[in-house]
Amino acid sequence: MESYILDWFNLLFRWLHIIFGAAWIGTSFYFNWLNHNLREPEDAIDGVNGQLFAVHGGHFYRVMKYAGAPEKLPKTLHWFKWEAYFTWISGVSLLAVVYYFNADLYLIDNSRFPLEPWQAISISIGSLVGGWLVYDLLCKSPLSKQPVLFSILGFSLITAAAYGLSQCFGDRASYIHVGAMLGTMMAANVFFVIIPNQRIMVDAMTAGKEPDTSLGDAGALRSLHNNYFTLPVLFIMVSNHFPMTYGHEYNWLVLAALSLIGAGARHYFNLKHKGENKVWILPVAALAMVALAMVSRPPTQTFPTESGVPEFASVQTIMTKRCQPCHSSTPTFDGVQMAPQGVVYDTPEQIKSFSPKIKSMAVDANTMPPGNLTHITDEERATLGAWIAAGSPLP
Repeated sequence: MESYILDWFNLLFRWLHIIFGAAWIGTSFYFNWLNHNLREPEDAIDGVNGQLFAVHGGHFYRVMKYAGAPEKLPKTLHWFKWEAYFTWISGVSLLAVVYYFNADLYLIDNSRFPLEPWQAISISIGSLVGGWLVYDLLCKSPLSKQPVLFSILGFSLITAAAYGLSQCFGDRASYIHVGAMLGTMMAANVFFVIIPNQRIMVDAMTAGKEPDTSLGDAGALRSLHNNYFTLPVLFIMVSNHFPMTYGHEYNWLVLAALSLIGAGARHYFNLKHKGENKVWILPVAALAMVALAMVSRPPTQTFPTESGVPEFASVQTIMTKRCQPCHSSTPTFDGVQMAPQGVVYDTPEQIKSFSPKIKSMAVDANTMPPGNLTHITDEERATLGAWIAAGSPLP
């Protein structure tokens, strides 16, 4: 019953995370697009340094951006913060349900770095808090005035964090934690910088004082950082569907490359919205993606066996011992009540139908079983590979 309840919490928090995340990303993308597309009014308007006309849904709109703040606040002022807060809350809740309550299964990889659950969870929480503290200090340092140096150092530190997490946790868990760390930075930017700065400016105006526009500039910088973090985080959210990335021997480098490509694509659109059409960026990003796919492809493997193609009986024995404890209609592994993702290996036909998945996750990569909890050997992986290479023949 406990596993069943956790599955429902998994569904609930995952659904909420997607809903709130879509709302947050939508507003983030829109306001960055808006800031980059604002132009000087043809006829000067006092206190306004940018405006935009738009048409959507059959209606025309006029948006104006003040140089500092309006002389008088309107009765209704819309704030954009709850999308960020609830995205983070639902994401951390999902992290706890999937990785903290099942730390032995999904978080820890004892073949890599043996940890007790409390130790692994402490490292997890420390990475979220530590990532934000380091990033915040960098933003408050003089380096923030040097965008290129700031970006290079920030990217290097994130890559180093990805490497460190890949040495501590299982493959999928390490990827998710990089995403959680970036997501925490993004939400903390809203909670600790953007909204408080806006609140100070509004309070100053309410008191009849001139607002400090440098606070708005600081918030705008953090918002821009969030914009560049978005595509890497979105990839990480779906990365568990692609074992050739997180299951690669150098998965942290693959993640760094994909993040750089995503941020590069985002940079193209940010420049384009400002009127700078750097047409070469997207083709370079596309070529980089192709090059990454070629460089990170699994090596062509041969599976020599003394007696030719392995008999299915030996394959079925391996699957029964190493895979069926979880992937069965009646799982026997402690804490697993239902086969993950509905993948079941109870019959020869089911094993054959899932043979491409078995190859990608247990032969080309060592991502299954998670943390090698059932102790599959390299020889057994080779046997599976040889059988699949021969066409997955059944008796």
